[in-house]
Amino acid sequence: MCANIIVAEDDPKQAELVRRYLEREGHAVTVVSDGLSALEEARRGAPDLIVLDVMMPRADGLDVLRVLRAERRETAVLMLTARATEDDLLLGLDLGADDYMTKPYSPRELMARVRTLLRRTRRDEGRAESDVLRVGTLVVDPVRHEVSVDGAGVECTPGEFRLLAAMAAEPERVFTREQLLAELHGFDRYISSRTVDVHIMNLRKKLERAPRRPVRLLTVFGVGYKLMDPLKAATRASAR
Repeated sequence: MCANIIVAEDDPKQAELVRRYLEREGHAVTVVSDGLSALEEARRGAPDLIVLDVMMPRADGLDVLRVLRAERRETAVLMLTARATEDDLLLGLDLGADDYMTKPYSPRELMARVRTLLRRTRRDEGRAESDVLRVGTLVVDPVRHEVSVDGAGVECTPGEFRLLAAMAAEPERVFTREQLLAELHGFDRYISSRTVDVHIMNLRKKLERAPRRPVRLLTVFGVGYKLMDPLKAATRASAR
């Protein structure tokens, strides 16, 4: 699974280490040492993945991510950071990062994360038109990476989209936070189940007419969340 990968890291030793490991797996690697160069490379080519350090000169990694997502570039982004607080991690994920690793990290674990992200990207690209997911008036299109509800388009971050797509593929199934977290980011000792709660809260703001009284994304207390068709649920309730 060879890919074009940008490594944006201002520490020369770290950048060289990551480059060597990636090239050993057959990837084509471009190394840059600041945020503006990372943006220029992402715009110039069509990278499959960006390994993006948070702390960089000439625009930090979070600013780079903001611009990429504002330009509707869906390139997978794996962020690296020395910041280990949960709020920092949640900010990166909320901006649209696909995965997050905290320094110091194991190069072998980094390669495993890269393989997972590339497999997920190739899988999504290979889905057929018939894979459009519909739950009532909610439509999730994995091919075009689009979401609409009641006919209106909805902008989602990559993390929100993956969570919603997983739930739309099995409507009415109750997902635990751990199951949704694994679908989002794999198992990471630095990321808690609060990440899922943040994504659900943001999705409710985008999908629900009354986010504090949701009818689509429901909480199953003590367990997790499920996605419902509100009309179907209302019909069942009136038949009782």
